[in-house]
Amino acid sequence: TVRRLAADGAYHAPRPAADGTVYALRATMREPHRVVALDAPTTGLSPASPGPNPAPSHRPNPGPSHRPNPGLSHRPNPLPTPGDDLTGPGEVERLVATADDGAEIPAWLILPPAAAHDAKRGAPLALLIHGGPVSSWNEWSWRWQPHVLAARGWAVVLPDPARSTGYGLDFVARGWGRWGAEPCTDVLACVEAAAARDDVDADRVAALGGSFGGYLANWIAGHTDRFAAIVSHASLWDLEAFHATTDHGPLWEREFGDPYADASRYREWSPRRAIGDITTPMLVIHGTKDYRVPESQGLALWTDLQRHGVESAYLAFPDEHHWVVTPAHSRVWYDTVIAWLDHHVLGRPWRRPPPV
Repeated sequence: TVRRLAADGAYHAPRPAADGTVYALRATMREPHRVVALDAPTTGLSPASPGPNPAPSHRPNPGPSHRPNPGLSHRPNPLPTPGDDLTGPGEVERLVATADDGAEIPAWLILPPAAAHDAKRGAPLALLIHGGPVSSWNEWSWRWQPHVLAARGWAVVLPDPARSTGYGLDFVARGWGRWGAEPCTDVLACVEAAAARDDVDADRVAALGGSFGGYLANWIAGHTDRFAAIVSHASLWDLEAFHATTDHGPLWEREFGDPYADASRYREWSPRRAIGDITTPMLVIHGTKDYRVPESQGLALWTDLQRHGVESAYLAFPDEHHWVVTPAHSRVWYDTVIAWLDHHVLGRPWRRPPPV
């Protein structure tokens, strides 16, 4: 029998104790990981019934009168949690958009603090596209941290388009082998749903994505001029060449077929085919030691942009792989991305971040 112990958040490293307590690390889109304690009852909890959120270690047990489900209790955890009181400055909301085919597309919307932007004009909007593609936005991450943008006055929309996890197998199957179709239109539907709000400025919008999210950023660049600036990190540009250089080419044959027998689907869904239609300024970022999406993809993208007269810049990290994880490099990453958005979306003078 499967029993749900909590209703909200993402949990890592669960450790059951002899007394029935399960210790784990819990994170949400608002807060980084905290140590929590969950009871694992044997009676009184329906398998489909969600329990209340667990109590973080620094908060007292609220007592039975505050427990919505008497079959699930939670206890304070005596273990310290570094950074336990950290909370993102943005206001986190759930947003649901309607796709072209009528499907409901879930997303997170993070709004900036009131003091961080011009309330009369509305906050500029940043679209963050997750990687995978079989993945989702479901917890705090120090990479692609939306609260960094929210603290600077940006609204941030984080869609879970077709191919995302957490919404059933049919949702994962949407867009199978056709990444530029449903995944792209789903993302754009979430952008328009967020841009329709009175507290968001629909005329100042940027798109950012990494890995598969970078693929979609590249595809979007060649199929719409909706965005004032685009950031493409560790992105796929030419799928046929990508298959030949990635560390696990056969994995993608499940969606696109054997390129040695028929490479037509790789070519059909390659963003590179639309290079002649790209006009949006693009910041291209890549790690030299990236084996999942080799740097040749980023270099080919930047070279094509330069040869076609598209305003573009290239940020390389010789010591990084698919993600930028060194703290000093992460600071350069954020400084450069923010400077790119400030210049091309907000009209501020270009500020080249200092190298490390």
